[in-house]
Amino acid sequence: MNLYLSRIKLNSDAPMKALAGILDPNDINTRMDINHRLIWTLFSDGSDQTRDFLWRADLRRQYFTLSSRLPQANDLFGPIETKEFSPNLKSGDKLGFVLRVNATRAKQFDEVSRRVDVVMELLHEIEPKHRAEQRLKLADRAASDWMNRQSETRGFVLRSLTVEDYHTIRIKRGPGNNKAVHGILDLRGTLDIDDPDTFLSALSTGFGRAKAWGCGLMLIRRIP
Repeated sequence: MNLYLSRIKLNSDAPMKALAGILDPNDINTRMDINHRLIWTLFSDGSDQTRDFLWRADLRRQYFTLSSRLPQANDLFGPIETKEFSPNLKSGDKLGFVLRVNATRAKQFDEVSRRVDVVMELLHEIEPKHRAEQRLKLADRAASDWMNRQSETRGFVLRSLTVEDYHTIRIKRGPGNNKAVHGILDLRGTLDIDDPDTFLSALSTGFGRAKAWGCGLMLIRRIP
């Protein structure tokens, strides 16, 4: 299967600037929803199309996608930069990575299994008045445990990990005022390749959940 890595920016032409507040709002929850809808315009080439791509917002007004189909340019975006994504990886290769991820695990609730956010789970064990001061410390612990579990089946060995940010987003779900809450970890680290084929497969499908909302795409680079 061919994969394509693309870098995409919103159109900066004068007519589009009038829509800047709509296409790139300051509120993080609204912005995530708008980004989700914008990226879909590049891949929704059929009414029955399901999502078969990963994406993330990087710098303001810039996005990266990893897809099995080429994104289809439209007037909302400037020229799209795309290259075939086929890294020649070998066991023992060292990589640096960045990853925005919604990290969850399965947990039993009265014989019913549900997904829980690994950071929220630890925060709920802390008194509310102490959660703010413990937030990043617990995020470090939860992210390290979660990434090491990922490494057991994803073809890599984790070497270092830094949590750059942890925040939550609230996305409208269904009718009414119902909203889904997703915890978002921004991670940076290094890893060694253990099984190249397994790792490449993991890259193509992404990590964690909330992939429709810009999570799961791991960007990699070689390091000495």
